[in-house]
Amino acid sequence: GIVRQYSLSNDPAEAHRYVIGVLLDSRSRGGSRAVHEQLAPGQTLQVSAPKNHFPLAAQARRSLLIAGGIGITPILAMARQLARDDADFELHYAASSAERMAFRAEIESSAWAGVAHFHVGDTRLDVEALLAAQDAHVHVYVCGPKRLIDAVTDAVKRQGWAGERVHHEFFAGAEPPAPGQNGAFEIQLARSGRIIPVAADRTAAEALIAAGVPLLTSCEQGVCGTCLTPVLAGEPEHRDLYLTPEEQAANDQFTPCCSRSRSPRLVLDLA
Repeated sequence: GIVRQYSLSNDPAEAHRYVIGVLLDSRSRGGSRAVHEQLAPGQTLQVSAPKNHFPLAAQARRSLLIAGGIGITPILAMARQLARDDADFELHYAASSAERMAFRAEIESSAWAGVAHFHVGDTRLDVEALLAAQDAHVHVYVCGPKRLIDAVTDAVKRQGWAGERVHHEFFAGAEPPAPGQNGAFEIQLARSGRIIPVAADRTAAEALIAAGVPLLTSCEQGVCGTCLTPVLAGEPEHRDLYLTPEEQAANDQFTPCCSRSRSPRLVLDLA
């Protein structure tokens, strides 16, 4: 079956249910279409316990929440938790059109609607000005397209924000490389010694799975970390948005769903 990861959008205090928002995407690799076209009330799904790689900072005196498109889902959970805790926060939600603003009606009818701001068309979000207006005690949280996250991270660098005050989560992978930029390489499985070739037109994950190697994948874009695999030798070419620059520089793990190899062979800690 299809394995996918989705953000929970309800208040974390609601332990009796999981609420997710799934955008129907024409470019879907199967996950969103399956949810919209195949799921029906009464069906049973297998789920794992939630993982939180994008937590609120306990020390923040004020929180600035920024969402782009379907990136609203984890941000909405944060807003609901902050509102329940009577914390100081502000939400800015940007989308290409009002029709593509998931959960807008719920936000507008919430008790905290007064701190929510919507940015569509002529009211485009001015990231630079918004961040410049914040004081040194504010933590910013952003989730959405890479261009939005890049705009926020670039602005905070220019404005001298401390790194620990900036939190982000990607919802889509980086742009794919231009045709001809991928090279073939080999993977050696350290525990068995097997050599698996990875053609230029296949991902390492595809080659491993085709060879019968158990490998769990989810996003297939390098944003969720599900397929993260230890590297014992060789130099990966990191194309993910999951590992930090420091983790990528260590070259001791990589995401085979999208990353490749700079060296002719990678030795992975797999059987």
